[in-house]
Amino acid sequence: MKRWNIYTPDGMQDILFDRCYVKRDLENKLRKLFLVSGYREVETPTVEFYDVFSGDQELIPQESMFKFTDQQGRILVLKPDMTIPVARIAATKIKDNIWPVKCFYIGNTFSYNELGGGKQKEFTQAGVEMLGVKSPEADAEVIALAVQALQLSGLEEFQIDIGQVDFFRGLMEESGLSPAETEEIRELIERKDFVGVEHLVNSHAIPYEIKDIVLNLPGYFGSKELIEELERRNITGKALKALEYLKEVLDILDDWGYGKYVSVDLGMVQSMNYYTGIVFRGFTYDVGFPVLSGGRYDNLISKFGKDCPATGFSLGVNMVLTALERRRKLPEEPAGGYFILYRREGRKKAFSITNKLKNDNIKTEIDISGMDIEMAKTYAKSKGLDKIIFVKNEEDIETIHV
Repeated sequence: MKRWNIYTPDGMQDILFDRCYVKRDLENKLRKLFLVSGYREVETPTVEFYDVFSGDQELIPQESMFKFTDQQGRILVLKPDMTIPVARIAATKIKDNIWPVKCFYIGNTFSYNELGGGKQKEFTQAGVEMLGVKSPEADAEVIALAVQALQLSGLEEFQIDIGQVDFFRGLMEESGLSPAETEEIRELIERKDFVGVEHLVNSHAIPYEIKDIVLNLPGYFGSKELIEELERRNITGKALKALEYLKEVLDILDDWGYGKYVSVDLGMVQSMNYYTGIVFRGFTYDVGFPVLSGGRYDNLISKFGKDCPATGFSLGVNMVLTALERRRKLPEEPAGGYFILYRREGRKKAFSITNKLKNDNIKTEIDISGMDIEMAKTYAKSKGLDKIIFVKNEEDIETIHV
């Protein structure tokens, strides 16, 4: 019989020493970036009620969630998403605030859906949410912050693809298709299934101009000129306003200086049920999944009883580290520091030296094993410490370079 007590469950992992240092260092850099950008940190429970993510509108597929019950038999889940709990907070805990409210989080989520973190079922997300404002400036700020986060992580080559859900919805309203048929087309477009889209569209009496755009929607990928080309077509109402909104966001990103990092992808129609306008994903080399995703979700908070527009993004910390590792750009823990050896007569002095160095934020370890000089050199080298201080007594102190 296999002894499971020495293994971790499928999709869960131990993160050791060097890798854990790099991960925490990235999290701390992101935390500092979010704080200096005016966002304040929130922390939501690891365990939530199943109803938070389901209800009348299934926000997260139930089969992707880790589920169990409490003592009263109520269904609980390990948190599969960070944005939805923030929406719950916005509706129930933030009262009569001055808008916008800007918040951020760094924490772990759990899902059987591997798209969020490779083959892992537990992964760390760092993200921001801007609550209470709907404007191109708000969407552009969030996307600009996503660019800054990727730059800060050490990725040099990446791209943000931006879509517009309302453009697709506007086309569907003009097409006359039912909600069920609209959802079927959305799924086909998201999969870039050109044949499936063509078969479904040709089986309905849709105006020619709309039909032509929908058939080509999976291939509408490029720069701002793509929007200008579509504006010259016979597009009206919600779809046209959506294009104008997207163009304004792109203009603002140009002024941020980040235009070179973004592309338009009108075939991006997110599978998450709560997105309502601008959507975006961040990609880099050597990783088959987006390293970040986000967008506008103006109707989500109303699910919890309060009308409030919102936008945000979430970055997959594990995915970014994987990308850096595959490109051999994973940073190393800084070397340097002191190892303190002492004799009984110099113990008090050794402790004093150790405390002073640590107070100066210098990595310092003290011998607790009674090592001799040669053993200490071997140990210090293995820990990346480059100096040994040998305290023989209060007066006789020797510094040895490893």
